Order: sequence, then structure tokens, then C-alpha cells
Amino acid sequence: MLAAVLFATLAVAPTWAADTSPPQVVTFCAYNLKNWLHMDRTWGDKPADPKGKPQKEKDKVVAFLKIIQPDILGVCEIGTDTDFADLQKHLSAAGLNYPHTERAHGGDPTRTLGLLSKFPITARNSQTTLTYLIGEQTFPFQRGILDATIQITPDFSFRALGVHLKSMREIPEADQSLMRRNEAHLLRKHIDSILKADPTTKLMAYGDFNEHPKNPPLEEIRGSRAVPETSLSDVYLKDVNGEIWTHFWDWEDSYSRLDYIFVNKAFHPHVKARDSFIFADKDFDQASDHRPLVLKISVAGTKGKKT
Repeated sequence: MLAAVLFATLAVAPTWAADTSPPQVVTFCAYNLKNWLHMDRTWGDKPADPKGKPQKEKDKVVAFLKIIQPDILGVCEIGTDTDFADLQKHLSAAGLNYPHTERAHGGDPTRTLGLLSKFPITARNSQTTLTYLIGEQTFPFQRGILDATIQITPDFSFRALGVHLKSMREIPEADQSLMRRNEAHLLRKHIDSILKADPTTKLMAYGDFNEHPKNPPLEEIRGSRAVPETSLSDVYLKDVNGEIWTHFWDWEDSYSRLDYIFVNKAFHPHVKARDSFIFADKDFDQASDHRPLVLKISVAGTKGKKT
């Protein structure tokens, strides 16, 4: 039976040197960039002209990613195509080039999802028009589901589902926790449709889920252990200090685990859990209120090997 949790820790954040030969291990990073977009950034009563993410914050994001050296990068809280191009420009200037990309959005016109890859994206099925009902009112899945298949080698590919569920901030239109519960249900339906059609698909769901580990939305996303073909396991990451929090909310002075990577049974043997980690830096908050998740993926055969 698929293990419910994979444990991962790391003494030193590793990097992977690029090679012209087929890769044996690739690095995936999931990162909420904290508003790499144009918005009103004032705290006053009068609205101001929209401004982009401060340059100091952009520089910190790029500095951290240069240390991580991801081969594939999944991001939350990117804005328009112009903002996405700005992100690519900053990454390229740091020597991080990603020729293959996928974008996704939902009902939220401001915050969108992005995926950047050194490897080809061979299939795209992002879900941008999903809706659900609360009472008689219809709501959109706010950021949708990014769905891209990435071909690492001729014999190894995986399907990446990126999400950013409804924020934990209250809104007058509906209960924010119930909105996330509905979005999680739509994600689970999408996962089921993929894995029932082909249980051999190597599938990952990642992103900012805005939920604590034992809450009902995440339980639904994981699925039933009684159906291992469609259930997911939580890659339980830690930082260099053994801490598991991924988000800091300064207003409440609270540290929470809100960002996750889940994998299915077919993907599970390729996770190098002991080499995967939460990126830690004392100045993490100068880049974002979230910390990056780093997953090491073994592309080579795994028969007889422990991960």
C-alpha cells in the first residue's frame, strides 16, 4: 500500500550541475512568489496607481532560485503575461533559462499560475473555467488548475498539477473555508479522471493549498487509502533545522504549513525524499511570505532502491 507520508530532510541545500547527458535526477521547485504582479501597494484610504513587485523582493526571489537551481519551477501569484515575461527576464539574467512554459488562471483576474521548465511540455490540459455552487450562487475556481505533462527523457515523463486554493482571508460573498472545500473537490475530480483513465501516469499536485494538513480539503485531495490507484501521498518536507512551516503571516505572527507536494503511487518510487527540502534562509521574507519547496526526482530506474 502506498505510504501516507514521505519524510524528507536535508543538512545542506544541494544544487545540481547541468549536463549534456540524460539527467539522472531533476530538481522541481514550488514557490508562491507573493504578488509578482501589479497592484495597489499602499496602506492608505485612497487607492494608488498599481505598482509591480518591489525590485528588492524580485532580486531576493531570483537569488534564492539561483541557489536552488530548479530544472522545473511551479509558481503562484504571478500576474499578467507582462509580469510572467518580467519573471522570465529576471531568471534569464541569473542564468536560469526555461524555454518551455504553461500558464493557468481561474476566476481571479489578478493572481495566476505559471510553470517554467527546461524540458519539453508535451501535453496541456489546464482547467480555467471550473465552477461550483454554494447555495444558489455560482463561484469560479479562483486560480484554476495548471495541468502540464513534462517529458524529461524519452522514457520518463510526469504530469504536474499546480494549484493555489482560495486564500484564508474572509470575504463577504461566501465562507472562505467552504470555497476551498469546493475547490479541493474539483481538484480531486480532476485527479480521479486522470488516474482512472491511466493509473500508470506519474502525477504530482503542488502549490499553495491555504490549508492545514489535517483539514478536510487536504484529506479529500489525498483521496482514500482504500483506492491506492488514485490516492496521493504527502511528501513531508523539512528545512535544515527540521522545521516544516512554509508560510509566515506577519499580521498574526504565525508560522504555518500551507504549501505541499503530493504524489501518486506511480510517482512515489521516483521521489528522493532524503534529498528534498524546504529552502531556508534568514531573509526569506524579503522575497515572499512563503518558502520554496524543493523536490528531487529520480529519473533513473528505482527497482530495489529506497527513496
